[in-house]
Amino acid sequence: MKLHTATENKDIKLRQLHKECHSPINYQKTCPVCEKEVQNEEIVKAYEYTKNKFVVLDEEDLEKLKKENEDKSVEIIDFVKLEEIDPIYFERSYFMAPDSGGGKAYTLLRKALEDSGKIGVAKIIIRSKEQLAVIRVYQDTLLMETIHFPDEVRLVKDVPNIPSNEKVVKKELDTALMLIDQLTTAFDPEKYKDDYRTALMELIEEKKSENATVIANDKQAPAPANVMDLMTALQASLDKTTPKKTTKKKPATRKRTTKKHA
Repeated sequence: MKLHTATENKDIKLRQLHKECHSPINYQKTCPVCEKEVQNEEIVKAYEYTKNKFVVLDEEDLEKLKKENEDKSVEIIDFVKLEEIDPIYFERSYFMAPDSGGGKAYTLLRKALEDSGKIGVAKIIIRSKEQLAVIRVYQDTLLMETIHFPDEVRLVKDVPNIPSNEKVVKKELDTALMLIDQLTTAFDPEKYKDDYRTALMELIEEKKSENATVIANDKQAPAPANVMDLMTALQASLDKTTPKKTTKKKPATRKRTTKKHA
């Protein structure tokens, strides 16, 4: 079974530039104690079980867990009614498409869910993470929606500043109910638009038409004095390999010298 993301994040991402030369700002991984940039191979993963105390996890152990999870397939464990699940649990939607030769099974599951009025509760592995999900019919497809595990949903009692059952004035309640009644309509998703995103894109297009644009300075920044530059790194790499080549030549040289003396 193949998954295809059914929703898309339309947020407009803005880059940060250096105001003086319009170069994109880089984000580097640095160690605040060593005061230097840290390479990926120098980084280990760890779990902070209490403040400033960590359990370091070996990459081999993580890879083993990852492999074990990847070997698992989609497993439907229950069938329930959709209305029994509060929307707070829903996370992300995926269209489901059958693999080659899986059309019959796909059609059978779709028809069974449709006729029963139920949805399937399943477990699935996505990017090495076990996810709880529901599978339901959406128009002519199967739709899988990942949902949060119960312990991922915060308890209502932990929400601060929730007012107690204060007395509500009947006149105010009647006004509120009247407003709800006036605005009640059938749900039509097409009528709702992201006004801010639309206005922001209009502003961007307006700036482009006025040629209010800049060209990023792609000049490479000089390496800090305490960071090895490219030539130094290259020379270090050559130094590591040069002794090996020299060692191979030395035995032959000594043999030739011995023969001459003989």
